Amino acid sequence: MKSIAISENHLFKKVYAKGEKVVCRHIVVYVLTDYHASRLARENPLGKRVNRIGLTVSKRLGGAVVRSRVRRILRAAYRQLETERNIKKGKLIVIAAKESACGAKSTDIFKDLLFAARKLSLYTDSEIVEKR
Repeated sequence: MKSIAISENHLFKKVYAKGEKVVCRHIVVYVLTDYHASRLARENPLGKRVNRIGLTVSKRLGGAVVRSRVRRILRAAYRQLETERNIKKGKLIVIAAKESACGAKSTDIFKDLLFAARKLSLYTDSEIVEKR
């Protein structure tokens, strides 16, 4: 399922100010609970909660081509994480690229994202879900 993008500046500021943060080698990940997730779930045709994701790639990383490449890699790494692992839904997630992300391979960024998700306890515990 396609993730909903964070496009409002006030949501980015809110996640930066109040969210939990994990710093990795190539990325910084911020996570905050989305209190409007239930409203978005009603608007969703499947009726499921989704994560809203925002990507931050600043101009100091390089030109437009470099920044677009980093954004594509970040998007692909998050999509891969969502398909391979059970991620908690109803979160605002902001992924900020560091300068080292320009020369990084997609596998390196995916490993950083796995590490950050574990540190932020974004994985759902399937054993607890089955017992309920």
